Amino acid sequence: MPLPKLGSKAPSFTLPDQNGKDVSLSDFKGKTVVLYFYPKDDTPGCTIEACAFRDDNSKLRAAGAEILGVSVDNEISHQKFIKKYSLNFPLLSDTKKEVVKKYGIWGDKSFMGRIFKGVRRTTFLISPDGKIAYVWENVKPAGHAKEVLEKIKEFSL
Repeated sequence: MPLPKLGSKAPSFTLPDQNGKDVSLSDFKGKTVVLYFYPKDDTPGCTIEACAFRDDNSKLRAAGAEILGVSVDNEISHQKFIKKYSLNFPLLSDTKKEVVKKYGIWGDKSFMGRIFKGVRRTTFLISPDGKIAYVWENVKPAGHAKEVLEKIKEFSL
């Protein structure tokens, strides 16, 4: 599936968080949501990205945003990742790859000349009315949380 278009309704979902509690996008109606998809818990780029969101979480919340991280890792992996890095936001498990496909970010990737299927690091900014306000594709982990915060302030969501 292609990426959702700017201004379109964000695809709905319900996924378990690191504790097995179901989290739905509809739970955040009326709030700005930073929905970031990342390839794998506790890998270098994903750790940089998660820790930056952790460090900027209070600023993002002050701007009215909630952070949700999504990968295809399971709840146990998420629990370890959260504990190791003191992450202060939920990580959702999409082990069936339904949501990553719905958002159009599951697909071909390459590493050292090898092509394989995986999650393409992508962040969606979802407005309080549930629409896609902005999309970052091929995210560079360093500095990304600050980019997101600046965009939220720019949009005054």
